[in-house]
Amino acid sequence: MSIIGWLQISLLFIAVLIVIKPLGLYMARVFSGERNVFSPVLGPVERGLYLAAGVDPKKEQGWLAYTMSMLAFSLAGFVSLYAILRLQAYLPMNPQGFSGMPSDLAFNTAVSFVTNTNWQNYGGETTLSHFSQMAGLTVHNFVSAATGIAMALAVTRAFARSNASTVGNFWVDLTRSTLYVLLPIAVVMALAMVWTGLPQTFHADLSATTLEGAKQTISLGPVASQEAIKQLGTNGGGFFNVNAAHPFENPTAFSNYLNIFAMLSISAALVYTFGQMVGNRRQGWAFIAVTAILLISGVAVVYWAEAHGNPILTALGLDAAQGNMEGKEVRFGQAMTALYAAVTTGLSDGGVNGMHGSLTGLGGLVPMFLMQLGEVLPGGVGSGLYGMVVFAILAVFVAGLMVGRTPELLGKKIESREMKYAMFAVLILPVTILGFAAVSAMLPFAVASIGTAGPHGLSEILYAFTSAAGNNGSAFGGLTGNTPWYNTTLGFAMLLGRFAYAVPVMAIAGSIAVKTRVPTSKGTFPTDTPLFVGLLVGIILILGGLQFFPALALGPIVEHLSMLAGQTF
Repeated sequence: MSIIGWLQISLLFIAVLIVIKPLGLYMARVFSGERNVFSPVLGPVERGLYLAAGVDPKKEQGWLAYTMSMLAFSLAGFVSLYAILRLQAYLPMNPQGFSGMPSDLAFNTAVSFVTNTNWQNYGGETTLSHFSQMAGLTVHNFVSAATGIAMALAVTRAFARSNASTVGNFWVDLTRSTLYVLLPIAVVMALAMVWTGLPQTFHADLSATTLEGAKQTISLGPVASQEAIKQLGTNGGGFFNVNAAHPFENPTAFSNYLNIFAMLSISAALVYTFGQMVGNRRQGWAFIAVTAILLISGVAVVYWAEAHGNPILTALGLDAAQGNMEGKEVRFGQAMTALYAAVTTGLSDGGVNGMHGSLTGLGGLVPMFLMQLGEVLPGGVGSGLYGMVVFAILAVFVAGLMVGRTPELLGKKIESREMKYAMFAVLILPVTILGFAAVSAMLPFAVASIGTAGPHGLSEILYAFTSAAGNNGSAFGGLTGNTPWYNTTLGFAMLLGRFAYAVPVMAIAGSIAVKTRVPTSKGTFPTDTPLFVGLLVGIILILGGLQFFPALALGPIVEHLSMLAGQTF
């Protein structure tokens, strides 16, 4: 660890902190239907889309109609993307002549991008045409992120309104999220990434002669446009197989900064938007404080573990002062790799600039654990916000038990119905992750896919289902995921992690919206104070720790202790 490394990390978080308020206020104006800087240009486009789709923007929906619209849109997106992937050989913009994807891989990929997971069991530059990358994956990078934002807005309105039977209009929220938020920022970000060296071309490849005289084929394509929304929408799926470790996805230290900044900016600002729209900015800052405490702690642990190094490699004669550089890009180093690893898993992004499977035992535990906490630090765009609200509901319930009062959150009573929905939501992750991982660890053909025996192999399986159910998309490396078993089970894990979680959350929104919003009193437990921040941090850690600690103890914790003892498997 070094002062320069911590300075790099600190500057990134300061940059994100600076944009939270202005971007959060801008999004609050957009989602409230107020005029904004892009209204003169994009307003006619928005109205034209409503007219073409037969949508009345003034007509709102109840929670059930809103949810059904979201599910129908996601189903249509899955079918269209699956068709593009399967029929790729017959579609235009395929200069490489790639054939269509096999059915199980197409299922996995279509589910992955519709659920904002972007898990990739394929190499993009060797599998997908430009049409599939653009009309298939990039489009869903926009709309899957916008779908998450829309659901967060429904939850926000539920707390902001009193005695309301509606939570907004899904089609309006989807359109505004895409037009006014994701699209303009993505254009600016794509141009910045082209400036840093990312290619943006329809050429398929370029032949080059190396210094040794060998011939090399360099893959090209519309990389910058996909990379921009990949990070802004916390999608994470790379154009190239090695993701942001590839020099055409992440060529410089500055582009690496842009990647991490883009991941955090919209997700963090949405939390401020929540506080603005519910009329309590302090509540938004309280949620941001929770994410900052846990995320910065995760960065610190990963950085320390990687800088400390691996005693086994030291015993083989490697310089201990260099720490653990295995699986890392030299141009980024340990500090920025540790920051990237923690941020991409604290959010539900999943992009990587190093191999998580090459991290030390403790360093690899942190990204996995951050995902198992529910992807709320600050999580995916939208999904992290409504996940944080679920934890806040659980926290005020615990606080209510402590003081013997009916729990309240932002003036809304939290009663048995909301608690049942909240508990159903938070149980989805452990049931899905531990269930699929346990079965896979028992099946010989599933175990045959791991790359390393022993606890690291278990970590590979556990990480895969953690990433899928958490809609993250990053991989531990080593696991051969492109098999019928993993393509199918990981696909179902993604579906459960997205929709089996979202439906009870939307039910909470419907239940909260109809309640009368009561003013605070001396008996109200405040939820925007340091005391509540500490309580909420504790609830998040306890749920993650109690549910996953036994599995983690058999995987990365055992690996870490064995490393300290100088043992290998």
